[in-house]
Amino acid sequence: MNVERVERAQDPRLAGYRWVAQPAELLRRGWFVAEGRLVVERLLAAERYEVESLLVTESALEALSPVLARHPLSSPLYVCPPQLFEQLTGHDFHRGCLGLVRRPEPVAWVELAARARSLLVLEGVANPDNVGGVFRNAAAFGVDAVLLDPRSADPLYRKAIRTSMGATLRVPFAVLGAGGLPWPECLAELSACGLELVALTPAAGARDLDEFALAHAGSAVGASSGPRLALLLGAEGPGLSERALELSQHRVRIRIRPEVDSLNLAVACGIALQRLQGARTRG
Repeated sequence: MNVERVERAQDPRLAGYRWVAQPAELLRRGWFVAEGRLVVERLLAAERYEVESLLVTESALEALSPVLARHPLSSPLYVCPPQLFEQLTGHDFHRGCLGLVRRPEPVAWVELAARARSLLVLEGVANPDNVGGVFRNAAAFGVDAVLLDPRSADPLYRKAIRTSMGATLRVPFAVLGAGGLPWPECLAELSACGLELVALTPAAGARDLDEFALAHAGSAVGASSGPRLALLLGAEGPGLSERALELSQHRVRIRIRPEVDSLNLAVACGIALQRLQGARTRG
């Protein structure tokens, strides 16, 4: 393992870390950032990402030693004092662990849809914390992949990765509407792949989620038979667009008290997936 100790933020070996807080520049360079020990552990364990380098404190290096022993790093591993993180990036990364990683080639959404039995589809979800929360739910409930419209946040943005507990590094994803029909008309193409589109909406006319889940127990998340489902989720506030709702075969809602407008997106996603999975085990 190539361990190199650095003492100065101006060290040319650390030049790439000056872009950590500038996602557009990272994207232009073809990188993403892994932040925190847990995320880096899962990144290394995945063994499918090209790590440019790691920047860690002495304590983080000690904590990462077991995973580094199992998954040796061929790229540079820089060890620095804690204060250097803020000098270099402008942020106090108190976890003392950052990685620069080469972005993988984008996956065509049709490849994921062709083999998936369950999908999550996001429309206009620009908050990276919500995107990360959705991916964490997807991993927890065995969703095959996540598809995002072009306006949704980047799953490889460091906040999305961190919030997801590294799930965005494990759950396959693709952009739906990049090439072919534009969003949301491309949802018709998704239906043509054999997936039933289920729109989650607080609208009063939508079917009760529990009732829908029991009626479609054979098509629930993780089921090996029955119809395949794609659960559509919109941003908090505006929700799904009217056209996305029109193109969905089903509209479902979570029962909540009438004085409450809606739930947090990640919370609603988790409830919906649990209900669908629970119906399968009861059905």
